[in-house]
Amino acid sequence: MLNTEDTIEIIGARAHNLKNIDVIIPREKLVVITGLSGSGKSSLAFDTIYAEGQRRYIETFSAYARQFLGGLERPDVDKIDGLSPVIAIEQKTTSKSPRSTVGTITEIYDFLRLLYARAADAYSYNTGELMVSYSDEQIKNLILTDFKSKRINILAPVIRSRKGHYRELFEQISKQGFLKVRVDGQIRDLEFGMKVDRYKTHDIEIVIDRMAIEADEDTEKRLSESINTAMYHGNDILLVIEQESQEVRYYSRSLMCPSSGISYPNPEPNNFSFNSPKGACPTCNGLGVVNEINLSKIIPNPKISIKAGGFAPLGEYKASWIFKQLEIIVQKYDFKLTDAIETIPEEAMQMILHGGNEKFSVVSKVMGITKDYKIDFEGISNFIKNQYDESGSSAIKRWAKDFMDENSCPECNGSRLRQESLYFKINKKT
Repeated sequence: MLNTEDTIEIIGARAHNLKNIDVIIPREKLVVITGLSGSGKSSLAFDTIYAEGQRRYIETFSAYARQFLGGLERPDVDKIDGLSPVIAIEQKTTSKSPRSTVGTITEIYDFLRLLYARAADAYSYNTGELMVSYSDEQIKNLILTDFKSKRINILAPVIRSRKGHYRELFEQISKQGFLKVRVDGQIRDLEFGMKVDRYKTHDIEIVIDRMAIEADEDTEKRLSESINTAMYHGNDILLVIEQESQEVRYYSRSLMCPSSGISYPNPEPNNFSFNSPKGACPTCNGLGVVNEINLSKIIPNPKISIKAGGFAPLGEYKASWIFKQLEIIVQKYDFKLTDAIETIPEEAMQMILHGGNEKFSVVSKVMGITKDYKIDFEGISNFIKNQYDESGSSAIKRWAKDFMDENSCPECNGSRLRQESLYFKINKKT
């Protein structure tokens, strides 16, 4: 008699095509069952071993629970010893979808999402500090303690590191009765027609109140009202600046970094799903990979000319719009379509690959006239990328993919989740 702690012993298996066979399978090993079609591989794995393991497991349930599950017949086998609880992942349950993983198919991922939404600690992706969140009462008590006998400004952030002139925003803030704003670290009076450089990124906060922190009821009441107003306009975030030292401190009802002031939404299971816009990495849309142009596939042999088909997506020269555009680029950068691609000027190659939109003139020394040209070209690389991203035709997508490589997403490093979701950790693990 073998030790059933080390083996699974099957005696007299007769399910389907099995002819009363005896098998001994080692436990805790990867075991492969091979054989011709119809030889009984699935009958042994699924209809004998799995069926008996499942039957024994369901027999442990109460009679009340078993009435909802239905009875499971005993497989046609004399005896099975050493059997553990079983799980069958059948071949037909797998999916070709790039969004399906072992975790999602087995639904383990759903439990992980719930676990991280309820039990994980949030850390700042800027400083690595543990994120904090406060109630309005806690914020009031912290300000009263930390800034006792000091003058402070209470501000509500409305713009964080975004470009724009914000003329309409300043007008709206003024109509709401506020007199001052803090723009890129400088407190300024609101003026009619006020705006900032639209091409630079800006931080804008509304100055809600300027007050001295004293230990009396009037100060506490005024502070509570100011906190409530700042939270309303600052989307649940406020900052306090001490007038003398200019120290800045952030407070938030949501999860917030105490040093940099960045905040995360309160976690939900969807924040950890790469199939949801709330959790998916915005760069790869939750796929973990991005398709990027491979220049060596577009130009397999740089010694060949454009006219001879040096650009693989274009093929040999033909009377088409795209070759007419290339002839105009030839005029601007003074080379020929019959030149080897490796000899074409770098600026011209950038224009051919990435496109451009400009007008120029060329003086003909022979005829003594000036000809005007206009380049309005998308670029070969951009065209291929747009066809892959936007085309509804699977054939065109396959054509475009021939000139691309599938690389791990540079933003999430293949994890599929957005940056904030990756900084929720349990025992330092994402």
